[in-house]
Formats: sequence, structure tokens, C-alpha cells
Amino acid sequence: MTPGAFAVVATTREVLAAPGLGPRLLAPWERRRLAAIRVPSRHDDVLAARLLLRLCAARLTGRSPEAAGVAQRCPDCGRDGHGRPYLADRPGLGLSLSHADGLVAAAAGPGPVGVDVEPAARRPGPLPVLRRVLPGPDLHEALAHPDPGPALLRAWVRAEARFKAGPPPPEAVHHLTERTDRSRAAVAAVVAAGAPAVLLPPSAVLGGPAPPPGPGRPGPPVRPRRTAPGARL
Repeated sequence: MTPGAFAVVATTREVLAAPGLGPRLLAPWERRRLAAIRVPSRHDDVLAARLLLRLCAARLTGRSPEAAGVAQRCPDCGRDGHGRPYLADRPGLGLSLSHADGLVAAAAGPGPVGVDVEPAARRPGPLPVLRRVLPGPDLHEALAHPDPGPALLRAWVRAEARFKAGPPPPEAVHHLTERTDRSRAAVAAVVAAGAPAVLLPPSAVLGGPAPPPGPGRPGPPVRPRRTAPGARL
């Protein structure tokens, strides 16, 4: 059981290669949603992200992954099955997940958390979208770089993590933790309320020696992001 907030970044291949994991750990509504995904690489990314989320929830609560009780609800429409994940019987705990082109991330903590991961080669855009999404200081700082692409990506990932965490609870502040994982060609950020989140290696939740990072199969080309933050909750 881990008392503080933490996050794990892994490749889809690392998660799906871990023993004992599979769709059986998901809720029926998750398996139905998974079955509707026709693109194999995206199917694998979604499955791996949801499995990783269950492992993080289990580490946080001390329960087994089967008994984690992960649910999802949209704060806008009030419906279940999409939106911010949470634990059905412990709604005060925070959960978050992300997936993108062979990469997955999950976070858990005693309060609100948000996590996002992107391939390091991705470049968000176009500029009108970035102006709507990114805080002005972050955007201006990134555009001041001789090569603004990597800085814009980091700013984008930070914005998505903050969006997923939501507003901090009263008398608390959000803490940001960032990482560029060169071995996985990933850029990640996690936001947690109260205290900074710890970034754990995949082996902390997967157990045993993890396979070397790398794609399980060729994924789609990395294209500029044009969606608003939180689109892949």
C-alpha cells in the first residue's frame, strides 16, 4: 500500500507482456467498450492503460487488481462509462490514466491526480488550438525557444495533466512532476494535490523483470495533436 500519490509510465508492450494481466480484470462495461475499438494498436493501448490503472489502484489501496473497484463518470453529462476514473467505494482517492501510440500512464493518490503521456516525437498544434489550451506564459516561453516543438509538447502534457486533476481541493495546491523518459521516447507529467507525486518504474506494479521498452507492433504515425486536453480520459 502506497500512501502518497504516484504515477507509472510504461509501453503498451511492457504491460501486456506482464503475467496474469488481461481483459478479465476489466469491468463488463470496459470490455464492451474495448470490443468496439477496431484499430488493433489503439485497442492494445486502451487495454494496457486500464490494466495499469488497476495495478496502481491496487498498490494505493492494498487490494488485489480484481477487487480494485475502478469506475468512471463524466462530470459534464453525469453518465458512467467515461470521464474521470474513481474508486466506487472510496471516491476521495484520485485516479488518472493516459495512452498514446504505444505508451501508457496511470496515476493514483490520496487526493486529485492527473497524468498525461505523449511520444517525444509528437508536436501539438496548430497554433490557434495551442492559444486556447495552453496558459499564456507557458506558450510564450515555449515559442521563445529556437526549436519550440519539444517545449510546446511539454507544455501540452502539463496542461492535460492539470485538466485531468481538476481544481485542487480547498487549502491545497497542485504539484507538478515531469519526466522525459528517453528509453521509452516518452514525455509525461503528473499533477497531484497536497504533495508531489512519485514517478515509479513499471516493475513497481508489474512485478518481475520487465521486457525492454519498445512497441509491441508498429503503430500509427505520430501526428500533431489537435484535440483539447482530457479527450482521452
